[in-house]
Amino acid sequence: MADPKGFLKHGREVAAARPVPERVKDWKEIPVPGSLLPIIGRQAGRCMDCGIPFCHNGCPLGNLIPEWNDYVYRGDWAAASERLHATNNFPEFTGRLCPAPCESACVLGISQEPVTIKNVEVSIVDKAWEAGAIVPRIPDRLSGKSVAVIGSGPAGLAAAQQLTRAGHTVVVYERADRIGGLLRYGIPEFKMEKRHINRRIEQMRAEGTRFRTGIEIGRDIKATDLRKRYDAIVIAAGATTPRDLPVPGRELKGVHQAMEYLPLANKVQEGDYVTSPISAEGKHVVVIGGGDTGADCVGTAHRQGAASVTQLEIMPRPNDKRHPVDQPWPTFPVLYKVTSAHEEGGERIYSVSTTRFEGDEEGRVQWLHLVEVEFVDGRLVQKPGTERRIPAQLVTLAMGFTGTDQTNGLVEQLGLELDERGNIARDAGFQTNVPGVFVAGDAGRGQSLIVWAIAEGRSAARAVDRYLTGASDLPAPIRPTDRALTV
Repeated sequence: MADPKGFLKHGREVAAARPVPERVKDWKEIPVPGSLLPIIGRQAGRCMDCGIPFCHNGCPLGNLIPEWNDYVYRGDWAAASERLHATNNFPEFTGRLCPAPCESACVLGISQEPVTIKNVEVSIVDKAWEAGAIVPRIPDRLSGKSVAVIGSGPAGLAAAQQLTRAGHTVVVYERADRIGGLLRYGIPEFKMEKRHINRRIEQMRAEGTRFRTGIEIGRDIKATDLRKRYDAIVIAAGATTPRDLPVPGRELKGVHQAMEYLPLANKVQEGDYVTSPISAEGKHVVVIGGGDTGADCVGTAHRQGAASVTQLEIMPRPNDKRHPVDQPWPTFPVLYKVTSAHEEGGERIYSVSTTRFEGDEEGRVQWLHLVEVEFVDGRLVQKPGTERRIPAQLVTLAMGFTGTDQTNGLVEQLGLELDERGNIARDAGFQTNVPGVFVAGDAGRGQSLIVWAIAEGRSAARAVDRYLTGASDLPAPIRPTDRALTV
């Protein structure tokens, strides 16, 4: 183990953040470069000899957290990287984007602040990249089997890398113009710079994975033709159908889905635009939805020079601390969270519902009308006399997603069955009702965390490998029916 008395000698320390006035003027990542390494050794040393590491179960990937904490404490970064990559294909993604359910399950967290697992994780992988320790893992021989992966988000990339390393010929199809899915166009640059995706893609290319961008299966290529061309298919197209807000004025100019707004800001950083076609500059911005996507809209609006930013949430404000009855350790609690975007300004309003949008003579949104709500006998009802309006010249809808895309013909052409939530149905082996067609990530699970996406991609890859060869040495972190401590 790490330092036996580390948790007694040291408190929790996290990466230093760049000052708000500095960071809102650019799109670089929030942490101060190099601020972790001086503290990360003693933070890893806080990992306890807890006997039963609940962090393993808190993480869908089953990351071997105490092991790589111990290696970091001892300064053996190469061994730490090996242990980290044994369960996670892309720790530079999870170390930046995951909400860290592992930390919520940390035994130290019962009475103290938990181990800074995310910070240790990202330090390991960043140091490994800097040292040139992450290299292509080219398979010893090819199987002669081919697999198509539809979607290049974390689930698709994880499945593709695992299947390529197993010796199969893998082609990833992505309907966008660049590889990465929501990692590329849904996550703002200030949360994860896209250079991290680019170098992983180059590693995967060197291993043998092939990528085809700008191709939407179901439209540009019939799904049935793809089925004939490949021995197996993995659908990892995500849950991309956004939840809408059917209220009067929804059709006004300036009311957009978050996934219409955020990708354009990322395309500016890619050099596709000088300025975003949907910009918050000089506008009163309202973000509807209190989750991570909403926070991404808030941070993006700050960097575009919004006049004001207001975030609305229909649910009550969460508690600051874990409630021992409703959210006992080691479950993943719903707590009041102040992200880097919220540190940068703006107002957050809870327990309100949007009733309508009001526009000007040219059909542009100018005001948002809302009303306070409360739970009465388990139902959400409006509070009389609480109606008011707030200025809104740009509105983003960040209220989550309702299932996989059914408009492009993929589901219909393959004859796939859906579950009651609109996701693609699959069995315990990630296989759909169509033999040889598998599904992983949000397309089968519904909107979820990046760690679940990678875990499902890895597990689906094992299922495909067994389908193609009769056996598999690939690891399988989870089954579709698994529900770890995070849910």
